[in-house]
Amino acid sequence: MLKHSRQYLNRKMKQRSSLLILCFVLIVASVSAQTCIHNGRNFTPNGTYDANRRLILSSLPSNAAAQDGFYSGSIGQEPSRVYAAGMCIPGAEPNDCSACLKGASDWLVQDCTNQTDAYYWALDPTLCLVRYSNNSFSGSAGYWEIVPQYLVMNTANIDSNLTEFKKIWEGLIHGVIAAASSTRNNLSSSNNHYKADVAALTPFQNIYALMQCTPDVSSGDCDNCLRQSVIDYQSCCGEKTGGYVMRPICFFRWQLFTFSKAFGNITLAAPPSPPPPPLLQPQPSSGGDRAKKIDSGSGNISMRTIVAIVVVVIAVVFIIIIIVVLARGFARKGKSDQQVEFNQTGITSVRSLQFDFKTIEVATNKFSESKRIGRGGFGDVFKGTLPDGKEVAVKRLSRTSEQGEKEFKNEVIVIAKLQHGNLVRLLGFSVKGEERILVYEFVPNKSLNCFLSDPIKQAQLSWTKRFNIIRGIARGILYLHQDSRPKIVHRDLKADNILLEADMNPKISDFGTARIFGMDQTSSITRKIVGTKGYMPPEYICDGQFSMKTDVYSFGVLVLEIICGKKNMSFCSPGPNLVTYAWRLWREETPLELVDPTILDNFPAEEVTRCIHIALLCVQHEPTDRPDVSTIMLMLTSTTIISHVPQPPGSLDASY
Repeated sequence: MLKHSRQYLNRKMKQRSSLLILCFVLIVASVSAQTCIHNGRNFTPNGTYDANRRLILSSLPSNAAAQDGFYSGSIGQEPSRVYAAGMCIPGAEPNDCSACLKGASDWLVQDCTNQTDAYYWALDPTLCLVRYSNNSFSGSAGYWEIVPQYLVMNTANIDSNLTEFKKIWEGLIHGVIAAASSTRNNLSSSNNHYKADVAALTPFQNIYALMQCTPDVSSGDCDNCLRQSVIDYQSCCGEKTGGYVMRPICFFRWQLFTFSKAFGNITLAAPPSPPPPPLLQPQPSSGGDRAKKIDSGSGNISMRTIVAIVVVVIAVVFIIIIIVVLARGFARKGKSDQQVEFNQTGITSVRSLQFDFKTIEVATNKFSESKRIGRGGFGDVFKGTLPDGKEVAVKRLSRTSEQGEKEFKNEVIVIAKLQHGNLVRLLGFSVKGEERILVYEFVPNKSLNCFLSDPIKQAQLSWTKRFNIIRGIARGILYLHQDSRPKIVHRDLKADNILLEADMNPKISDFGTARIFGMDQTSSITRKIVGTKGYMPPEYICDGQFSMKTDVYSFGVLVLEIICGKKNMSFCSPGPNLVTYAWRLWREETPLELVDPTILDNFPAEEVTRCIHIALLCVQHEPTDRPDVSTIMLMLTSTTIISHVPQPPGSLDASY
């Protein structure tokens, strides 16, 4: 009977897999329907079940961190009894584990407003799972443990040999499934049903995969859950460069970069060395066997000495070859028309992106004034047409610009591999003498600033378009801060650097001042303050300290500008700037007075107020009081009440 029931469940799962892929595949993460299980069982908000839910979820961080990364329990009496579990990745630091579980719990409380069953795998600051239900789920692997899924994929496609890639990828994935599904420890340990591993794709590129099931399920159920996740991923995203799949009892993720500390202790096996050349053997003489080592006093040399001499000669030749190669490299670097190669943070070469300078001159009619479409502090932007008819935007850096060779290399390195729908795409670059050129995809509607500073164009921005622009910018920043490797802080988010496509989809541009952050890095200090007045937070202006919260502050200013249709610095002294003006209206409970009067449609007051609320949280004086971008995305996509109350912004005295 049990066997037939399992077969029936498997058939149902396969029949629904294609529909579930369509319903659950997302490019940018939001929590809502993907983790709040809609199985028809609901509770009354602020009732007994809700109170028990909040109480047990609040206990998970400390309990799981103290019990080897896994804790499950229940609280309350039927029918308001709540079962919950919290789990962290093996080896997670207790503080990271607690922070991750708290973040996941807070998301579920805010987003799952009345669902009695929910789960969420959080990715930061480590990997962790939080789950709750009104039914006991310990050791269970039924329909609602396998079918609900949340799938996120990278947008870029594999650019290497696809056949070879799939062969290596599948070998790695099958090995990780086998290792993760085997039971190696007791059921109270998160080390059970877990595996992280690496495979070499090329000499310069690895594939990283991590899988984990909850420790209380059987090996067979873990194997089934992971295999279903891999099948679902392959059916939609088999040619993408990474992604992850979440289910209530298992997690699967792979990338072409190290996305977890779990890979820090994994060493790839070195390729086998070629066998050494056979040593010369002594020849037998007619007088019988001679000793291999002959007395040194006779003038003959031992075999050990011969080998040593050969090794030294080979080493000397090898060093000479290296010196010659380096000398030629430096010689090429000094020539203006030679290809440029940069090595930094996983990007080994961008030579394939290099354009011939003459091609760029022809495309822009030798940078004629009629082709100019923009002017910035670091140079001018021209519209160009390549020989194949493709329209491009050509950024010609000023020879007197503060952005020198370092900034130019930085911009190429930072954005050469970025692939996201809300980031402008770099197509290539060109170097000739003092000329430094960047070639981007052409975005027809120019920048957001062109709309905010033009009353006619400004009237074209309905609230729906403005809200979509706000969310698109947030998605782009989320990718930079969380999903790209390495993490990137833009440092110059402003209306001029938000380009708009024909459908008004926003794209973040201009990465000349961006900084790369390591996986565990949270902030940095610089003596050179770069950015735009009105968008920089106080800790950056005063102390040179910048972090991801620097971009959050700039985003808050952008949101206020989009809502009111005016630039922050357009509020001239002695009047307040836009940030302080918005705060004054919020304090006086008249925030909608901020709305641009050119918005002719009946805008949703609650949605606009929510955006003003979020913006004011983003411009708080203390960086720690500003939300991170993942929380901002949650607030933008959810209808739950935002519990955080904004305080006076950084540029305003607290007594105001």
